[in-house]
Amino acid sequence: MIRQSAFGTALSMLVLAGGLTTTSLGHTSTKNLLASQALLSPSSQVASNSLGLKPQAFKTTDLEKSVFDQINRYRISLGLKKLTLNANISKQARIHSQNMARGKVPFSHQGFEKRVNAIPIRYTSAAENVAYNQGYSDPAAEAVNGWIKSPDHLINIKGNYNMTGIGVATNSKGEVYLTQIFIRNR
Repeated sequence: MIRQSAFGTALSMLVLAGGLTTTSLGHTSTKNLLASQALLSPSSQVASNSLGLKPQAFKTTDLEKSVFDQINRYRISLGLKKLTLNANISKQARIHSQNMARGKVPFSHQGFEKRVNAIPIRYTSAAENVAYNQGYSDPAAEAVNGWIKSPDHLINIKGNYNMTGIGVATNSKGEVYLTQIFIRNR
């Protein structure tokens, strides 16, 4: 079961779903959900639609690159190997973020196993971190900082993975949805 939190301030909010980890041999997975949530809501950030202002526009590919770079810098600072960005993994992460942004699926890990199995890579383990935020001038940094401060998300960031994919999507309400999938290939 995936529990969710959806709290925030009128000006800005960051919501993280619990980190999801699976272990697999081939493409048959057993889910082990790490079901805690973290929520950070700093007192002053860029105003959003709650004040009737136009949401800030972001170039999603720039945000994806920023998440990738920040996660790798963090891993290197701990003496861990860099993750390799994979276009097939990013495609699945992007589809999930787009579906959440459009309201086609709830903010969750719903469909994680299907996403991972759609990636044409034989893997031994996989994990996923998701976040959404609104009203921040740097939504990628807010998501990464939130994940690093959350023990369950941090397990995935520090995990024995060698590949990753990141997908970011926004909507007309100014919400930014971020998905990062981690893979350990065979």
